[in-house]
Order: sequence, then structure tokens, then C-alpha cells
Amino acid sequence: MFPHLFTPLQIGKMELRNRIVMLPMTTGYCEADETAGDRIIDFFAERAKGGAGLIVIPFSPIAAGSPIVPGIFDDRFIPGAQRLSAAIRAQGAKSACQLITSYHVIFRDNLPEVVAPSPVPNQMLRVMPRVITVEEIHFLVEKYGKAARRVQEAGFDALEILVGGGYLLNRFLSPAGNQRDDEYGGILENRMRILLEIIASVKKAVGDDYPLGIRLNVEEHMPGGHTIEDSKVVAQILERAGVNLINTYTGWHESPIPTVASSLPKGAFAHLAEKIRGAVSIPVIAANRINDPFIAEKILAEGKADLIGMGRALIADPDLPNKAREGRVDEILPCIACSNCLSEILSVYKNLDKAVSAFCTVNAMAGKEGRDLLKPAATSKKVFIVGGGPAGLEAARTAALRGHKVKLFEKETETGGWLRVGCLPPHKEEIRTLANSLAVRAQRAGAEIRCNCEANPHIIAEGKPDVLVLALGASSLVPAIPGVNLPKVVLAEDVLTGRKMVYGSVIVIGGGLVGCETAEYLMEKDEGVKAVTILEMLDRLAPTISPTYRPFFLARLKKMGVLAETQATVEEITDKGVMVNRKGVSDFIPADAVILAVGLKSDQAIAESFRGAAPEVFSIGDCVKPRMIREAVEEGFSLGTRI
Repeated sequence: MFPHLFTPLQIGKMELRNRIVMLPMTTGYCEADETAGDRIIDFFAERAKGGAGLIVIPFSPIAAGSPIVPGIFDDRFIPGAQRLSAAIRAQGAKSACQLITSYHVIFRDNLPEVVAPSPVPNQMLRVMPRVITVEEIHFLVEKYGKAARRVQEAGFDALEILVGGGYLLNRFLSPAGNQRDDEYGGILENRMRILLEIIASVKKAVGDDYPLGIRLNVEEHMPGGHTIEDSKVVAQILERAGVNLINTYTGWHESPIPTVASSLPKGAFAHLAEKIRGAVSIPVIAANRINDPFIAEKILAEGKADLIGMGRALIADPDLPNKAREGRVDEILPCIACSNCLSEILSVYKNLDKAVSAFCTVNAMAGKEGRDLLKPAATSKKVFIVGGGPAGLEAARTAALRGHKVKLFEKETETGGWLRVGCLPPHKEEIRTLANSLAVRAQRAGAEIRCNCEANPHIIAEGKPDVLVLALGASSLVPAIPGVNLPKVVLAEDVLTGRKMVYGSVIVIGGGLVGCETAEYLMEKDEGVKAVTILEMLDRLAPTISPTYRPFFLARLKKMGVLAETQATVEEITDKGVMVNRKGVSDFIPADAVILAVGLKSDQAIAESFRGAAPEVFSIGDCVKPRMIREAVEEGFSLGTRI
């Protein structure tokens, strides 16, 4: 199905079995002493086993004061790194060590400092960095060379240097971050000097034939920053300096556009890789928002890149390459671009003492690879599951994999639960892919799924299961507001599914994720809706959205013309609009329609009616407490491993 994607490629003396590169991902999975231990080794070994051709892993070449990536700045790190590269090699993949220097560096007194080439405010950290001295630059160059020697000794097949994200080396290269007037600032030759000196230092340590890549920020999306045309020149200079591979990167963490978001089309930045590829003769990796083999194959077939970079896609499903190669595409668990993994990691930069560990919304096994959680159960049991949402489906899959006889009952015509509604707002199509994948994976694991089958305690008791799992979900909450039963008042789910239509001026009560996405849906659909106003009683809109994506999402709503008020409580709904209380002051807002998006409620009485229907009864997901996809998947997985 994907001939280009599974064609081998030679890079110097390194041969890759296919064109899939796992991009460097900061996970927080290393040990507290910054060594590579079992957890990070098991994590990356699983991705190698899943079929990736090359796996790139970030290591710090200089102490930075936070164990979110393993260190390689001392010989004590070599044994763990050797175990890591060996584990990847044993699964048939190649490994590359990325040397990453972020915002913080320790130069003296074991004190992490935010440093930069120039006194340009770091907007992400909201601090003014200290300007790095020439002597410290020389020290850094030396440390990269020493780290490279350790990388080679540790058995990695290649080495990569990060020049992206608005991190230190990126700021040296960029006119937006480098305002120096010495030999390391000004013209491009000077701004590249530190990078070229690092390359020379690395090559002196490992030799000219050791594969060397650069993760290059080719379009910074920063005022005064590098554009793709500037980067074509940079890439040519890097090729002449002996670089063997360009791994394209886009944006600073401070850039005013998202680079990891569901609102971006798949392969959104592949055109940048294409322009770099046209400027150099060395291989180029396309990256960002490539999470399925179809878009990956298309990029390669169109000649836009030589290799495909996937990061979060392989956190979500480490077996993506093997599934694609074997034609099991419907089993691929998709990255839904929620950005929660990124937000968790970036939060450490504001508090280096904080312990962070990346998690995946759709893959509860991420970070737990070495724990043998799916080992066969001691006794095979008959397991009935009521409810086919994400919690029920994941419980069914996990329990079936462990040898239980699983039967799932779903009252609707198809499984998915609230995912079937959550996929309807703009840019949420991947949620439907997730719903389909969860069902396919459960069935392939051996679970029997019965749709159009509403289970009741009598039916369950007749089947005599050993274990009953209640994944009953939740229903839309209807607040006790005077006028809530008027014909002009509808539920958000009915609007999104098309069961109800609204026109004219619309008020959405509830500024959580559902309310905001419903407002976006109406404005984008543009079918008779003149204006949308969101009223939220709390002080923040959409608080459950990833902090790295939330500003972009809210800015998009504002640009579309959606009005939003916080700390606004609706007191009454009338035929002509709503009466709202703003911090003790009442006011009237005219409206032709009112949409309720105030959350979900679980019905404990339904769950209680099933008590005694089986020797063991468990409740999971929204029927316990309405929450997000992550909690549903995690609870389903966790229960399936315990039955």
C-alpha cells in the first residue's frame, strides 16, 4: 500500500529499513539522575519494535538542571545510553542521538540560568535571559565535541544537533534572537559561527564519516526571523560543512501560529521540506502534523521529502509502521493533536523542580511499556461490558487481549459514545478515526461487540458473566434555569448532530470545550446564524484545552466574530433572549436561539440497578464522573489489566 514509505535509504554508512523517522520527543522518562534507565529504554525499544526506520532521542550535552531528557555531558551516562542504542538495534531500527540545549544552561555553581545570545525577552518564560559570553560559547562548543565522543561510544548510529524551537542555538542563528555586535552576531556568517564551530568540534571527535544531521528551524514564524528562503542558504552552508541530513522544524515555542494542533491540515509544513530539498543534495525529513501513512506516502511520492518525521503519532501508536506495512491501517490508533503531551513537558521550563512525565490521551500504555501489564490472566473469565464509548471499548480490548471472553453491549447503532459527537466540530475529524480504531482494535483482540442492543439487569443476569463492567456514559446536563424548556432552547449535541437547527442571534450557555466548539461550528457552517455569544459563569473559557493550543483556539474564535463573556451567569431565558448577571448586575441580551453546553451528568441510579447482576461489578468512564477522553481510555485500560 505504501511503496515509497517502505523503501530503504542509505545515509552515509547508515542504512534505514524504511523512510519513517521517530522525531526526538522530550518525555521526562529518564531517571532522576538524568541517566537512561529501564523506562526510557523500554519506551523507545517498543517504537523500534513497531517498525520505525530511525529513532532520534534527545540528550543534553551540557547540564541544564532538569531531568526531562537524559544527559550525555559526563561519562557516567554512557552505560545507560549504550543499553538504549542496543535495545533499538535489537529490533532492527537505527538510532540517532540529538544534542539539545534548550533555554537553561548550568555554567557555574550548579545554577541553571536562562541564557541567550542577546538581551531579547523570552516570551514563553517571561524572563530577560542573561547574555552568554564569548568564553561560555567556547565552553559550549567544547562540550558538544565531548558529548559527540560519548554518543559514538554509546553505539548510536548517527548524531543530530537541534537548531529549532527558539532554543539557544536557534536564537544564535536567527536575526530575531541575535543582536550581538561581535563575531557571533550580525551577518549570517557570524550568526552561524557557533553552529559551524560545534559541527567542527563534533566532527573532530567522531570523524567525517559519522552521520550528522541538523534539526533546522526552516520557517520561524517570528517577526524578523528566518524565512524559508533564508533557510535554503543556511542548509547549503550546512551541507558544505559536512552535514548529512536536514530534519526540518517550524516555529519557536513563542511563535504566533500553532505547529501542533488539530486545526492544521495534515502535512501542513511539507512544502517547507520540499524547498529545502530543492536547495541541497542531502536527504531531508518532512515533519509536523504527519500522523498517518497516507499523507506520509503522498509527501514522498510527490518528491517533497526523502524521509517522514513522526513524533506524537508514534507515541499514540508505536506499531503504526508495522500496521501500515501489513495493511492493518484501520487498527492504527491516531494522534488527535490534542497537545497535552507537549503542554506537560513545556511546563517544566517554568519550574525546573517540577517532575514531569509525558502522557498520551489515546494510548494509556505510553510510558508503561516495561511493566508487562497485558500478560495473560490467571483465569479466563466471562466479561460483559455495557456501553461502547472509549472507556468500554478500551476495557474490552485490554481484557480480551489478556484471554478473557468479552461481550460488549451498545444500545446505539454504532460504538463510540460521545466521540461520535466530539468529532463533529471543525478540525475534530480525527476523533472519528479514534472511535473507529478503538472498535476495530477491540474486535481484533477477540471482543464480541453487539450494537443496537440495550442491556438491562435481567439480560445481564441471564448471561451469567463473571465480571460486569458498566461504561454507561453520561447525558447532557440541563440546568434549572427559568425558561429552559422553551422551544428556542436546544442542546449542543442536537445542534452538532443536525437534529436541531438554530438561526439569527445565538447564545451559548457554557464556555467549556463543548460550548466553544459549538460556537466555532456555527460560525464556520455559516447557515443563517448572524452572531454567537458565549456566556460562561466561571472566569476562564475552555480550561480543559491544552495550554499550548488554547490561546490559538480562543484567538480563532475571536477572529471569527464569536463574542464571549466570563463571570456571566444566566438567570432566566425568555422568548426574546436571556437575563444575565455580571458580578451582581443584571442585564438582558436578545437572542433568537439558546444552546445549552453546561456539561454532562452521570446517572448513578442506572448503575445501581445493575448491582448484583454479576459476582464482580465495576464502573468506569463518564458514568463515574464526566471527564475527558484521556480519563476514559485510562480507566478502561487500567480495569482491563486488573480483571
